[in-house]
Amino acid sequence: MIEEGHISYLDYRSYYRVTGPVRRKKPPLLLLHGGPGSTHNYFEVLDRLAEEDERQLISYDQLGCGASWVEGHPELWTMETWIGELKAVRRALGLEELVLLGQSWGGMLLLEYMCRHEHSGVKGIVLSSTLPSSRLWGQEQARMIRQLPESMQAAIRSAVARNRYDSLRYKQAEARYMELHCAGAFGPEAPECLTRPKRKGEESYLVGWGPNEFTPTGTLKDFDVTDLLSGIEVPALIISGGNDLCTPYIAKTMYDRIPNARWELFRDCRHMCFVEDTERYISLLKQWMNELN
Repeated sequence: MIEEGHISYLDYRSYYRVTGPVRRKKPPLLLLHGGPGSTHNYFEVLDRLAEEDERQLISYDQLGCGASWVEGHPELWTMETWIGELKAVRRALGLEELVLLGQSWGGMLLLEYMCRHEHSGVKGIVLSSTLPSSRLWGQEQARMIRQLPESMQAAIRSAVARNRYDSLRYKQAEARYMELHCAGAFGPEAPECLTRPKRKGEESYLVGWGPNEFTPTGTLKDFDVTDLLSGIEVPALIISGGNDLCTPYIAKTMYDRIPNARWELFRDCRHMCFVEDTERYISLLKQWMNELN
C-alpha cells in the first residue's frame, strides 16, 4: 500500500509518501534525502523492504524541491527551516517511535537533530554516505580532486578562485568527478524512480550548500557536530562506499565517536550504496533494524 499527501509547514506544503502496512507493528523508517534539493525519488528502490520487513517506509520531499518545490525565497534555506520541517512531519504523521535514515545532506539533518534537538522516540539511526562536518567534507573532496588529471584539477581551481562555474572545462571536470564518486547517468534498465523527471531544488542547493559538492559556501558551510557525536545514545549504522564522496576517513570519523556504532563499507559503491547494491543494503537494514530494542 502507498499513501501520498501533504502536510502544512510554514506557509507551504510538504509532500510525503508512506509505503507498507497500514498498522504499525514496528517503528517505521523515516528517510531523509540528500541535496539539499534532491527529492525522495531514489529511495523508492527500497520499497520492497516495507513488504519484506512488514515495516512502514516514510519519505518526503524536503521544502524547496520535488512536490514541495519553493523558489524565490532564499531566506528559507537554512538548517532551522529543514529541522522545523522534520519535526512537523513527525507530528503530522504521528511518528512517536521511529528509525531515522539520512543520506548525504539528509544525514547532516539527522545528526543536527540528534545532537542539538529533543528527539525522544528515535530507536536508531542510519547514517548513509553522510558527514559530521562541512569543513571535513570540503577537505576530503579537495584531496580526491588531486587524483584527477592535472588539466581537470586546474579547471576546478580556476573556477573556485574566480567563483565562476560556467566554463566547459570546469563542467567536464566536475562531471568526471561526480561520475567517479557520486553517480553516472542511469540507463533504460534502471528503476523508473531513478529516471523519472523531477524538480530539483537548485536554489535551495546553491543557497544552502554551494555551487558544487566540493565548495561548501552556503548557509550550511559551518555545520559541524563532530564534538557532539559522543552524546548520541541510540544505536547507529554507518554505511559508506569505497569510492564515495563520503570517504572512509569521513565515515571512520563518525564511527570512532558514536558510542554504539556499526560501520559497513560497500567497497565497490559510490555515493548511493542503496542504488548500486540494493540487495545487500536492504538485507543489512532488515537485519540491523530487527536487532534494535
